[in-house]
Amino acid sequence: MNSLTHLDATGAASMVDVSDKDSTPRRAVAEGCVVMRPETLALIRDGDAKKGDVLGTARLAGIMAAKKTHDLIPLCHPLLISKVNVDCVLDESLPGVRIIAEVKVSGQTGVEMEALTAVSVACLTIYDMVKAADRAMRIENIHLRQKSGGRSGHYEKP
Repeated sequence: MNSLTHLDATGAASMVDVSDKDSTPRRAVAEGCVVMRPETLALIRDGDAKKGDVLGTARLAGIMAAKKTHDLIPLCHPLLISKVNVDCVLDESLPGVRIIAEVKVSGQTGVEMEALTAVSVACLTIYDMVKAADRAMRIENIHLRQKSGGRSGHYEKP
């Protein structure tokens, strides 16, 4: 395991200096899910949620969150993101909604945090929009599926 890059010599939190890094294409994919009662999933599937289009709103919230990651996570760099895609897939086997976010940039630092933030906020948005129907929902298994680009190379979840 590499040393922690966000700590300086004294152990204090510090933003990583990326000025010497090459600008390269970088991509990250993250995933998570909201587990709910089958009846709640049916509300979403049938478009009967009182607050409106649950999946469309969650997609937009995830996209906005990816673009604002540097405002939310203290040591993240502001990035000129070139692509954010958030898919919300109904999954009867959970039952619930599986969220997958892909983020791309050509830059000096990766977009893992942006992808993870997109998934997290999309999950929270789904919870918010149907919590009146199901307060027992669970947000689960938010993780990085893969990343590419930069010095550390390619990573794919085993």
